Amino acid sequence: MLNRRHLRVKVLQTLYAYQLSEDKTVNKFEKVLLKSVDQVNEMYIWALNLLDEVSDYVRIDADDRANKFLPTAADLSPNTRLYNNTFVELLRQNEKYKAGVKQYKVSWSFDPEIVRLVFSQLRDSEAYADYLNGDDRSVNAEKDIVKFIFKKIILKSPAIEQVFEEKFISWPVDKEVLQALVAKTFKNFTSGNPAENQLADLTPNWPEDRVFILDLLTNSIRYADEYQRLISLKTKNWESDRIALLDNILMRMAICELLNFPTIPVKVTINEYIEISKVFSTAKSNTFINGILDKILGELQASGRIRKQGRGLMQ
Repeated sequence: MLNRRHLRVKVLQTLYAYQLSEDKTVNKFEKVLLKSVDQVNEMYIWALNLLDEVSDYVRIDADDRANKFLPTAADLSPNTRLYNNTFVELLRQNEKYKAGVKQYKVSWSFDPEIVRLVFSQLRDSEAYADYLNGDDRSVNAEKDIVKFIFKKIILKSPAIEQVFEEKFISWPVDKEVLQALVAKTFKNFTSGNPAENQLADLTPNWPEDRVFILDLLTNSIRYADEYQRLISLKTKNWESDRIALLDNILMRMAICELLNFPTIPVKVTINEYIEISKVFSTAKSNTFINGILDKILGELQASGRIRKQGRGLMQ
């Protein structure tokens, strides 16, 4: 699921786009930010639907085998257990899943080769042979083969990777989140009663997280000049064009959190932006950002502008 670091990255990406855009309409970029979060959920539904489609493909494969010119006895009576896989059946009956498929207009019919590719690799695997020969139809036992399809075939297929990259611009960043969401789904589906099985939540607390990302975005924009002055005072020996744009944005976001989010501890804020810089900025950015933020923090604390409360008081 999307944790606060992932959400900060979403804000970073949106602020970067805002910085480069001639259109400075803040409401437009609020929508862009919320859309980028929603696309993670869309990606999740597409991935679940692919598992559903692979299971459904068993019927197509069975018909193709039966209609061969010289079908064997095995062709005429194939094992179609996967089509009625207990986990997949429960997923198909899940109201939130069905609503998601409808909302995002999910259908792999635009590229039927993808489903065929996954099933072909599955059919030739030892794991699938063991599954077909097994007798346990419990939810937990049935989940094992679906986990295999997702982890060992879908996530490792270059063709599928390409499809997701083309559909979702943030796929390289969000792939990790997708894996967590699907893993949580496997964990959540434990009952034979469809109503008792829940899809994974996109974030631990979306109403609270939604306010967090929107406030972080809008305040980082609203007070950008003020925050940039604080940074400039601590980087007088640096030429402005030598400071990476991403570093400036990250430091502005950090200052924004320090000043406007009283329940987030100072140490959490500093550490988060240093870690994000290691992934998204230059090799030496984390050291640079750490040093500048440390100086700015000291100044803000000395002037009494850092006011923390509740969880924000934790060190």
